[in-house]
Amino acid sequence: MRAFIKQLLIVGAAAAAFISAIPPVTPVLAAPKGSESKGRYYFRGTCKTCHTKGAVGGEITPLNKTQAQWRMYFASGKHARGKEILTKFMTEDQLRDVSAFLDAHAADSLQPETCGK
Repeated sequence: MRAFIKQLLIVGAAAAAFISAIPPVTPVLAAPKGSESKGRYYFRGTCKTCHTKGAVGGEITPLNKTQAQWRMYFASGKHARGKEILTKFMTEDQLRDVSAFLDAHAADSLQPETCGK
């Protein structure tokens, strides 16, 4: 029995030494989440210039798409049916904010809304 306990202690010590030799894993930081309130501001100031009722780009509100559709739109990085890149109109940070606003108020969100104006 003592031999078994001695072996168990040796194996335990070896396992502890092995585990302590493994470098700590640095977690991958998630992309920063945009600001919903800033997103509303940028959406009204930039997007609504062309995207109101009767305007060139047609009326666009958060209700035009579901959350998944808005996420795919921003992931593509394209505008005007894929003809232009979104960063032509706003910075990456501004786009992140607008995306947060549209996602939070999309047709299938908990707080759907049109954004007014």
